[in-house]
Amino acid sequence: MKAVVQRVREARVEIAGEVVGSIGAGLLLLLCAERGDDESHADRLLAKLLKLRIFSDEAGKMNRSVQDVAGGLLIVSQFTLAADLSGGNRPSFGGAAAPEEGRRLYDYFVQQARAAHPVVATGVFAADMQVHLVNDGPVTIPMQIG
Repeated sequence: MKAVVQRVREARVEIAGEVVGSIGAGLLLLLCAERGDDESHADRLLAKLLKLRIFSDEAGKMNRSVQDVAGGLLIVSQFTLAADLSGGNRPSFGGAAAPEEGRRLYDYFVQQARAAHPVVATGVFAADMQVHLVNDGPVTIPMQIG
């Protein structure tokens, strides 16, 4: 699984002008399931995400996790993270999981996140979404498991 994690002051997802998910301070996670991924990849990514120390402590060092600061998680599916540009200028997405498998793994990841963390919001899988965020720092971290 691939992800891009952004530390945010706030973030929300809109579909057709309606907010479907929002958080205050926390992490925006753009999530992509790739071919060959399974639940163990999702579990490892979630464990790493929840412990990722990218929030500042009293000394201003990135020493705290989203759990330590009681921040929110906004999880958005984004198959375009599997983009392959080796064949030219138009990306190929052949490395992304098939849509039904991607949805299954996304739903599994969200379910596990909700079981492990108190504040979890989401976008809508495969929807045309507009993501609004205030990146804090900015801090943006790519992650890959598998």
